[in-house]
Amino acid sequence: MGFRCGIVGLPNVGKSTIFNAMTSAGIESANYPFCTIEPNVGMVPVNDPRLDILSELAKTQKKVCAQMEFVDIAGLVSGASKGEGLGNQFLAHIRQVDAIAHVVRCFEDTNIVHVEDSIDPIRDREVINTELILADMDTVARRIDKTAGRARVGDKACQAQMVVLEKLEKLLNDGNPARQLEVDESSRGLLKELCLLSAKPVLYVANVKEEDIATGNKWVDELKEAAKEDNAPVVVISGAIEEELSGMPADERQEFLADMGMEESGLNRLVMAGYKLLGLINYFTVGEKETRAWTVKKGATAPQAAGVIHTDFERGFIRAEVTAYKDFVECDGEAGAKEKGVWRLEGKEYIVKDGDCMNFRFNV
Repeated sequence: MGFRCGIVGLPNVGKSTIFNAMTSAGIESANYPFCTIEPNVGMVPVNDPRLDILSELAKTQKKVCAQMEFVDIAGLVSGASKGEGLGNQFLAHIRQVDAIAHVVRCFEDTNIVHVEDSIDPIRDREVINTELILADMDTVARRIDKTAGRARVGDKACQAQMVVLEKLEKLLNDGNPARQLEVDESSRGLLKELCLLSAKPVLYVANVKEEDIATGNKWVDELKEAAKEDNAPVVVISGAIEEELSGMPADERQEFLADMGMEESGLNRLVMAGYKLLGLINYFTVGEKETRAWTVKKGATAPQAAGVIHTDFERGFIRAEVTAYKDFVECDGEAGAKEKGVWRLEGKEYIVKDGDCMNFRFNV
């Protein structure tokens, strides 16, 4: 379990190249707009070095990484919210993801046409953001039409909704994304129900040439400055490098990265930025047969973590056996952790910590 991240951007910015490198899916990546019409979906393993260490410690037969789902959504263009470039279809695909990875072209290449005929990351960012906001304006307007009449005749729930909807309408009309709206807990259900595109958390992917991967360039600097408006991270990636890495044997990748002045691949950094964006953490189950990483939201309780493995585990939860990752490794496994008193039993209120090594006791 991970999260579903939609890769969006203008045509010919490198979305499909990056997706190919992530998933080794070999989908078509061509020099013309709308190469990707139906969204391509790929499951990407999350590289967590702690899993390798735990697997070696347990001499496990099988190691299973956490997974993230990436969706390569076709290039949006100006007017997408009104149906330009099959825009309505593409926007519907964005509604189904948890977060948006917005790929922005930060390189020049006369062999790869840009839909706007020039490189301008600020303009490209605004085109996508504007289309998402325009689509949301239509969604909110339709909901206001549906709710206003009932609010006028005294429906208290609808009156409360109208307060939120009117704030949202003004925010969008001013050109701001829905994610900037501050609401209390009682209004979150309404926002979730509306499924607004510009409410989804976003990170930006600056796609650069190989020679700019270590230092960036003026376009990356411009994008980072603009991304501050969304309080959004920017991950610098070279699609060409990632594509080359994806075809290499594992033992050659680290040497190649070092030669390029990189400690880890751009895709690993993208995954970790996505985890942070959505507030995700990993916990582990460790054993001789299998050692596995599981993904939960920060703040998840022990029963909720158990439910990621199987819903029966959550329903019948009794106790969680917990050892912190550091203690598990330092004590050479569960037996040593018990001996040193750092293994413990936790109940239903326990909040899972990143790296916890856990087993669950439950009734079926």
